[in-house]
Amino acid sequence: PPILNWKSRGILIHIFIIIYYFNWRTFMLGNVIVGQSGGPTSVINSSLAGVFKTAKDRGANKVYGMLHGIKGLLDKQYVDLSEKIKTDIDIDLLKRTPSSYLGSCRYKLPEISDDRETYEKIFEILRELNISYFFYIGGNDSMDTIKKLSDYALLIGSDIKFMGVPKTIDNDLAVTDHTPGFGSAAKFIAATMKEIIRDGLVYDYPTVTIVEIMGRNAGWLTAASALARGEDCEGVDLIYLPEKVFDIDHFLERVKEIASKGRSMVIAVSEGIKVMDGRYVFELSEHVEFVDAFGHKQLAGSAKFLANKVGSELGIKTRAIELSTLQRCAAHMTSRTDITEAFNVGGAAVKAAFEGETGKVVVLKRVSDDPYMCITETHDVHQIANIEKKVPLEWITEDDFVTEDLIHYIRPLIQAELSPIMVDGLPRHLNVNMD
Repeated sequence: PPILNWKSRGILIHIFIIIYYFNWRTFMLGNVIVGQSGGPTSVINSSLAGVFKTAKDRGANKVYGMLHGIKGLLDKQYVDLSEKIKTDIDIDLLKRTPSSYLGSCRYKLPEISDDRETYEKIFEILRELNISYFFYIGGNDSMDTIKKLSDYALLIGSDIKFMGVPKTIDNDLAVTDHTPGFGSAAKFIAATMKEIIRDGLVYDYPTVTIVEIMGRNAGWLTAASALARGEDCEGVDLIYLPEKVFDIDHFLERVKEIASKGRSMVIAVSEGIKVMDGRYVFELSEHVEFVDAFGHKQLAGSAKFLANKVGSELGIKTRAIELSTLQRCAAHMTSRTDITEAFNVGGAAVKAAFEGETGKVVVLKRVSDDPYMCITETHDVHQIANIEKKVPLEWITEDDFVTEDLIHYIRPLIQAELSPIMVDGLPRHLNVNMD
């Protein structure tokens, strides 16, 4: 207006420039969407918190959450996370909430060449939501989803950035030193094994307790049972991992040998141990078979089969224990190291995507053992998806145990604790279906 002097006009122009800049920045950033997939962990929601908080802090307009992963997105199931996560207390609760806050799925995207219609539908939904950044928290199968979506984006010239955020208690993702979720599961397993050992050694006659631990093709979790051994605990007696062929006759000989000394014993076995002909041990007994979309058989029953074998052939009292889902949802015993790294990889994925990276996975790189220190980097998803990292054979001993190198690798990942927020004597969690 003519009544304004030059100084006032200058101030007004600067104000208009600032307003324009922030509106342009918000428009250019677009919206964010994040999903969770595969088997849950006790810290997967810490990665979700890392994605959400970092995206909001960096100026994202909206942050949507897919309900039940990519399968839910195809059905247009999603929520505005800003309406669910409103305070810092909500962030703290989310970090301490086990399982997948947004729900999960085991849905395999078809090959692009076989079914472009599915991809067209996904990208149409993303356009409707004005999505600029897509984050998927998961393991091997989830990284396959990121690979295919980023490849399709490149094919059609889409500017949407796709980033993978690692998680899996199995610790079987390639490239990364370890995966968020593994440390807390390892901590729970080692602590639980100590308690089982105390219980199993109370009698003055030999007994056998066989504990079945998750691990289809990689034995990292079962190996963590070795951490139970210490100055206050005898430790487990035998450890069997899927990386080596399981010999039932040799197993029975080892059990007989230990029992002959009048000792009770606790044995850790991976659910995925196989005999020479390639069959899983649980398949040697009657079982109900379930196969998921990725062709994975549901594994359960190896400990029970072996316990029955020991009881019938050696006449020793036995007990079979399946830790099952307990090892991946025990948020009351999370590792602070693990929950912190889970949050950090979520934040690092947002930072990388906002800086223009796509088709990548955030990985952890160990730069020091003493003191322990890991940093985050990004790596091409094509070199990670569908590639399993197994326990090196040199870390498995000939006497059915694991080496100190493996124990030294795992121990830093279970350190420190993050106490639950207790209400009325029980831990409080965040539930997407409740206000």
